[in-house]
Amino acid sequence: MLKRRLRALEHWQNMPVPTNWPGQPDLSEVDVAEIVPYIRPDIDVRGAVDDWDELPEDIKDTFDKLGIPEAEKNALSGVGAQYESEIVYQNMKDQWEEKGVVFMDMDKAVQEHPDIVKEYFMTKCVPPSDNKFAALHGAIWSGGSFVYVPEDTVVEMPIQAYFRMNSEGMGQFEHTLIVAEKGSEVHYIEGCSAPKYSEFNLHSGCVEVFVDEGAHVQYSTVQNWSKNTYNLNTKRAIVEADGTMEWVSGSMGSKATMLYPATILKGPGATDNHITIAFAGEDQNIDTGAKVYHNAPETSSTIESKSIAKDGGRTNYRGLVHIADGAEHSSTSVECDALMFDNESTSDTMPYMEINESKVDVAHEATVGKIGDEDVFYLQSRGLDDDDAKQMIVAGFIEPITEELPIEYAVELNRLIELEMEGSLG
Repeated sequence: MLKRRLRALEHWQNMPVPTNWPGQPDLSEVDVAEIVPYIRPDIDVRGAVDDWDELPEDIKDTFDKLGIPEAEKNALSGVGAQYESEIVYQNMKDQWEEKGVVFMDMDKAVQEHPDIVKEYFMTKCVPPSDNKFAALHGAIWSGGSFVYVPEDTVVEMPIQAYFRMNSEGMGQFEHTLIVAEKGSEVHYIEGCSAPKYSEFNLHSGCVEVFVDEGAHVQYSTVQNWSKNTYNLNTKRAIVEADGTMEWVSGSMGSKATMLYPATILKGPGATDNHITIAFAGEDQNIDTGAKVYHNAPETSSTIESKSIAKDGGRTNYRGLVHIADGAEHSSTSVECDALMFDNESTSDTMPYMEINESKVDVAHEATVGKIGDEDVFYLQSRGLDDDDAKQMIVAGFIEPITEELPIEYAVELNRLIELEMEGSLG
């Protein structure tokens, strides 16, 4: 791992910061030299505990307010909680451990599952040479989740990891590695948040997902960063024959976000689905999208993007669909919908398609609009005030993403959107 860190550091030093993408967020304030790359939580034990009561009161109180223990009891197969740079709590229900499912923090996985980590960690999926911030991540990563699901094992309830940055001027660089063997199935949920400080924070995590033949992985994330956080993540999956990868993403908060989950459809019959929502308010630039590479015949993908902008915020869909020569009878459908509250806000759609095979089906649709006065008036005539009417319209607009989440997280996402609309977050 030390050799890999040093290789990644060399890439970081030699690669430029991206600055010439149309409409991209301004990264000139991101001074990595000013970022604290590692903060150890104030706990007496080294590594994660599996008893909630063993956590210090201040850390436990933070996660209690986020509803983590209740979610574990009611809706999850396992929970991991990261505070600052380390996982502080990790637990997996016995019924899944007995079937060979592994869910542990990434630092521990390096020690206990070195063969799997050597094979998959930033080698086949996200090499350090991919981009400058992936290189930075590879050099100074800490924390994160390791998930391994054996062949033909179906984990029937989601597992969740929650990442919390609680100190100003820090960076969080967690690494998530998911390996789903042939015929297996798992749903992984990621939650992220940070309080607001005067100094900027940097979040530069990495997610690598490997979906074997006939396996099914759903990766859901609800990110609610403070408005002084730069969120610069790299997420990618490789899907073998007849496998399915699903990305469900909610991005809000942050000063700037650049996030484009990617899937490589490697085997025939592989499938990829993206559902994303982005919310940008005053002084926010949320640049999100999706990338799909159809490298085999009879592969299929759908991308559904929803964005909301208010108070001069900027949202941008930046996507890529590549269909390789020989990927016959593949299909893709891209739908981008943007909703704006005012004339000061901005929303752009930048789809890019590279189609190198003629025997394929390709569809793209984009809509941009404002909340209509007639719609608001109609709801007001039914007894709703102006704010409630607009919130109901937004709730309907984002329904495709909320219906893909467990009920607890759908409620949370709707509540976060309501808070953003009220201007009370951060």
